[in-house]
Amino acid sequence: MVNNAVAMAEELVSNHYKMSASQWLHPKYDVKTLSELTDEEIVNGPFAQIIRYEGKLKGGVLGSSAYDFYKICIQDHAILEVLKTHPEMELPPFALYVVTHELVHIVRFSRFLQNFDASAAEKLEEERRVHGITHEILDPVRAHGLGTVLDFYSTWRTPIDGLKTMA
Repeated sequence: MVNNAVAMAEELVSNHYKMSASQWLHPKYDVKTLSELTDEEIVNGPFAQIIRYEGKLKGGVLGSSAYDFYKICIQDHAILEVLKTHPEMELPPFALYVVTHELVHIVRFSRFLQNFDASAAEKLEEERRVHGITHEILDPVRAHGLGTVLDFYSTWRTPIDGLKTMA
């Protein structure tokens, strides 16, 4: 189910950002679920988190052979907990939203549209921005249960305290 969500999210995000297949491979990342995470990659609260690692090209010794490698750490326990308290939501559309959201973050980091090491205030503003973009990407998609998930995240698309949602 996660693989299906990743495949669909990749296509939707690459279409949104008008990225070719070769461009899509450029931001290197992987998606792992709870059983594949280390203790340090497991958090309480968010449904997923992105951890940035430094990758190196095989045989590369120069600094120019280094690249950012992003790991999307799906927090199964948090997702299953919210699904228990919101029985109107289903796992496949919720997973699609979570993965799409995290891929938007990765594209924005890799295109230098957002600093990975931003301040707390900047991260909050970026979360709102990315939720808006995620909604823009997923709203036209006709998939069973997706509307309920989009409604679940509606408060993240509403600017508060002077924050503006920007694409």
